[in-house]
Amino acid sequence: MRFGLVHRLMTDALAALGVLAIVSTAALSPWTNALLMIGLVGALLIPERWQSRPVLRHLASAGPLAIFVIQAARLVAGRPMLDVSVEFAALLQIVRLATRRGAAHDQQIIVLALLHFVAGTVLGGGLTYGLCFLGFLVVAPGALVLSHLRREVEGNYRQGARDRTGLPVDVPRILRSRRVVGRGFLAATCLISVPIFLFTATLFILFPRVGLSLLLLNHPRPGRMVGFSDRVDLGDVGALRTDLSSAVALRFDIPDLPDPRPSRMVLRLRGTAFDAYDGRAWLRTQTERRAAERAFPGSDLYPLVRPPDGEKDRKATFDLESLDPPVVFLPPHTVAMQIHLPSQPLLNDALTLQRGPEGEVRYAGESARGLRYDVYLDRERTPVTEVLTPHDRARYLALPPSLPSRMGGLAHAWTDGLPNDYAKAKVVEEKLRTQYKYDFGSPSGGTKQPVDHFLFESKRGHCEFFSTAMAVLLREVGIPTRNVTGFVGGTYNRFGRYYAVRQADAHSWTEVYLDDPVHPGWHTFDPTPPAGAQPLEETTGALVYMRDLVEALSQRWNRYVVGYDLRTQVHLFEDATRQYDRFRAQTGLNRGLLGYLTRAPVVAALLLATASVAYVVWKRRRRGGKSGEKPAPKSPAEKRLESAAALYRSLDGALMVQGIARPAALPPLAHAEHLRLNKHPLADEILSLTQLYLEARFGGVCLTPEATREFERRVRTLRSTRLEPPDRAVSQPPASSATRATPG
Repeated sequence: MRFGLVHRLMTDALAALGVLAIVSTAALSPWTNALLMIGLVGALLIPERWQSRPVLRHLASAGPLAIFVIQAARLVAGRPMLDVSVEFAALLQIVRLATRRGAAHDQQIIVLALLHFVAGTVLGGGLTYGLCFLGFLVVAPGALVLSHLRREVEGNYRQGARDRTGLPVDVPRILRSRRVVGRGFLAATCLISVPIFLFTATLFILFPRVGLSLLLLNHPRPGRMVGFSDRVDLGDVGALRTDLSSAVALRFDIPDLPDPRPSRMVLRLRGTAFDAYDGRAWLRTQTERRAAERAFPGSDLYPLVRPPDGEKDRKATFDLESLDPPVVFLPPHTVAMQIHLPSQPLLNDALTLQRGPEGEVRYAGESARGLRYDVYLDRERTPVTEVLTPHDRARYLALPPSLPSRMGGLAHAWTDGLPNDYAKAKVVEEKLRTQYKYDFGSPSGGTKQPVDHFLFESKRGHCEFFSTAMAVLLREVGIPTRNVTGFVGGTYNRFGRYYAVRQADAHSWTEVYLDDPVHPGWHTFDPTPPAGAQPLEETTGALVYMRDLVEALSQRWNRYVVGYDLRTQVHLFEDATRQYDRFRAQTGLNRGLLGYLTRAPVVAALLLATASVAYVVWKRRRRGGKSGEKPAPKSPAEKRLESAAALYRSLDGALMVQGIARPAALPPLAHAEHLRLNKHPLADEILSLTQLYLEARFGGVCLTPEATREFERRVRTLRSTRLEPPDRAVSQPPASSATRATPG
């Protein structure tokens, strides 16, 4: 493996991982991500021989300044500071990759990659960041070692270094060499990542998670969900279930389901509702929200209908992603909910629930970054009694004056003669389900009266047309209704053992108020045909298998790494303490003196004291003489090398006395040959002594005591020799800074 090629590959890998880490955590637009990736690939593909061209040299100096000016202008224009900063950091790395020249620039690339990972950590990276970080741990040690080695080689070359034969160091030949970097070297440097990872993981687990929101910038921008804002336009909603992405909106699990679990579950998760229809859009006339009542002060349990009953109620767990607006989605027959409170950051507001109009529940605080909660479901499905006031009944019966009269005629034709409101609602639901077709791309959305066009012209549309048509037709015959938006269910993830509800599973249905003599209240009806009233994601196939695996890993990463907070940390230590106490009880170590010595604090103190003593002993042994021990005797080879070096130091001193000192960057043999080439009177003697030194230093020749004394005698003679003034001075090598030889 060529030294230069391996070094470039490892440096490129480190830079690419850094850019991916910071881009994946910032939630940039798809176009921005695509442009950054294209720029990164282009910079990596530029051949090294091109990077000395004038165009790239100008880009190296003017590129960062131009990027700074452009990004500053975008910031002034109103672009988010986080996006601008991330783009600037990625573009700076791309320019450095495209214009690098030598090891100095490679070290800058490594530093930028490290800063990218620091920024990704602060931004709260997801699974992609985690994978990039693992790659960084593996690649970084080798890249740092090779970068340092290349910088040393290039630095010596610029200083005019020569090898043992006196020839200049050929840096390109070293970079092409296959002997510098081998498989063992790469394996050893990559294995350094194992102790680094273990140390990092230990520090991550043990270090207190204080949660300073002033320093944490991991506030991901929530995706705005069509259908959950304060207005839903039939024309803008369009294909509500195709315009939205397949990203997971929430996950839920119901523990007591039978095995094997169904691949799809139809479960209407209610989000928000609307009471006013103006002919094209649904609106809310009531906007007041109030804090939800807790079971008791400081509790995380919120009774919505009544307090939960452990024997009668069924429990389900939900994990809601960050959406805008922060609506809480609840299944039918929910009587209470309990939120999972994270550790309260010092500078953030507390997490609370708010109850809004039409039965809506929202959460606030903690910067609205998603919510984990449990819901308690009434197994007996007891109806909730709710009496409408005359004012509220008028709201739920209001119709726009521009509504065509034939819609009223159709409503009466379908419902006249039926005995009660429930029968009328069922027949309207059945008519819409069977006589109209579910279609993502209905042409009715662009008309002035979309529901009228849907009922009499196109007779096809998405769920919003079906729910709106039913609500309007029932209002025509005096039955209060409202339009509801939420999710229709999810698909089962076999790896995470939960149901994934995606943004494309958004749905709309109708709630009808029935004047039941015993339990008057709202009842759910779904007029959408079954093909459009269930989750549409595929549940089989290789791609689905990989999708479920990646989503499960991402969920585990977000919960146990990104979501690792002080509360989780305390629970972890409490669980470990309980396990240790159970072990002591099972082995009988909790009685008598052993019961005291094996207590967790005592064991921790003993381990700490043992580690401290071991460290002190190790340091004393390393210092050797300070601990009173004699240093280890030197081997014959070490003594021979030290003796040869001492002999040449005496020869060096004699050369300085004669005014022909050897330059620091010039090897001894080259200096002696240079003196001989310039016919210095002492050149022959200096060359003879230098060759003796080289034989003893590198040739394995062991000088006898007599030879050593003879060498020292000749050096003393050389030092005391007085020369006549020469006709001309002996020239020095170009790299030498020594003075010319002068007469004694």
